[in-house]
Amino acid sequence: MASSPIQRALVSVSDKTGLVEFVQTLVGAGIEIFSTGGTRRHLEDAGLAVCDVAEYTGFPEMMEGRVKTLHPKVHGGLLCRHDNPADMASVAEHSIAPFELVVVNLYPFEDTVARDGVTVAEAIEQIDIGGPSMVRSAAKNHAFVTLATSPDQYDLIATHIQRDGCTTPELRHDLAGAAFARTAAYDTAIAAYFAGLTAGSSAPERVLLQLERRVGLRYGENPHQSATLYTSPAAGPHRLVNAEQLNGKELSYNNLLDLDAALAIARSLPTPGVAVLKHNNPCGAATAGSLGEAIANAWEGDPTSAFGSVIGVNVAVDGPMAEFLVGPGRFVEAIIAPDFMPEALQILTTRPKWKASVRLLRVGKIEAGQAQPQFRQIDGGMLCQAADDLDDDPSVWKVVTDAVPSSAQQSDLAFAWSVCRHVKSNAIVLARQGLLVGVGAGQMSRVDSVEIAIRKAADRAEGSVLASDAFFPFDDSIHRAAGAGIAAVIQPGGSKRDNEVIAACNEHGLPMIFTGSRHFRH
Repeated sequence: MASSPIQRALVSVSDKTGLVEFVQTLVGAGIEIFSTGGTRRHLEDAGLAVCDVAEYTGFPEMMEGRVKTLHPKVHGGLLCRHDNPADMASVAEHSIAPFELVVVNLYPFEDTVARDGVTVAEAIEQIDIGGPSMVRSAAKNHAFVTLATSPDQYDLIATHIQRDGCTTPELRHDLAGAAFARTAAYDTAIAAYFAGLTAGSSAPERVLLQLERRVGLRYGENPHQSATLYTSPAAGPHRLVNAEQLNGKELSYNNLLDLDAALAIARSLPTPGVAVLKHNNPCGAATAGSLGEAIANAWEGDPTSAFGSVIGVNVAVDGPMAEFLVGPGRFVEAIIAPDFMPEALQILTTRPKWKASVRLLRVGKIEAGQAQPQFRQIDGGMLCQAADDLDDDPSVWKVVTDAVPSSAQQSDLAFAWSVCRHVKSNAIVLARQGLLVGVGAGQMSRVDSVEIAIRKAADRAEGSVLASDAFFPFDDSIHRAAGAGIAAVIQPGGSKRDNEVIAACNEHGLPMIFTGSRHFRH
């Protein structure tokens, strides 16, 4: 594939970052610059000589700039094959100037629709037409045309031009691939926006997912698995992928999975609330009058498992919490929180054993209702579901037993229920006085989860309350719970044997609440 000397460049950009310096390099290499509208004025204001595209085509810009470059003299110059005699004859016949370099980036549609309060009319005006058309023409003809679609590419292109007066076929191929990826992402963002305007009416026939490579990870779940972090451009602030890492080693695949779960639990807890995660399940969680008390209680949920855990917090980490964590026998892999107070940051980043090791992530505002639709890959396709962010309403819960829970038990039952939805099913959670004391997760039978939670809680099971993410199919779990001294139960209800389960509770004098909603996490 031949490399033609670059003689003419067509420049039309929305993002003008680094543009003047790049074009100065082009002019210095003897390249003639053609440009339009605001880009032309920007370059002329910098003292650069620019040919006006409207003068070249003989057709003025119109409709407030909607029509500028949609002209045969533009696209003929982009699409002509320099080694094709018929193409070059047409170029000569119609006085078309071939363009060997095109510098184009697109209207900021994604940034526009991400703003609060943007109107549909404002969004539509940021749908670029001429830009993607030029990009696709130039990318299709990359055998002869070099194409820059991002300021990040300017330095590399300039280096080739200054050295050789042209670019290599390999570089043009790579730039064309990046250009097609950009127009695909751009169209995906527009399609997603329009789908969002009618969201809730039905599941769309086609879902377009746009993901950008953020960083390569050391490995996946295991060292022999490669892994990469991709982000959604529509994620917005206060998301894990956009959290600011303030300290610590690079994040691993497993760190990110645990941080995602920790953030979800932190969002669902009253403030101040702390969740301690291990292998995507909470091993401790608590709310209290102060953050220092909350972390101490959360850690005591399972001190053995808490070592090397990941922690989610729904308020700024303060000095007392940091002092607790750096105490003897304690260490965590990562902490995600809205912010870190200066005192806490100083403690967590200077104490022996911690220093540069612990990963600290500042995510900004944490509140309920920030969940997004959930996609899950299966063999050959994807499952999609709405997030389990149902706002549980205790006013619709029903006490179905003779015994009625006390006000203290009701508070603990609500806390246990809020944590239970984040535990892998079959999920059993034991709580007492606003802290988690035992968890049974991911078992094939519910009674096994009950047994594990009771064993984890040990003496603390006495007087605690039990939450189950789904109904009890038999009364065996109730008898086991009563034998461990559990004082109250909350569950969705809905089993064919609900009457037997209620009768077992009445036999032991246990109050039980039916919530009417299930929080199964498969």
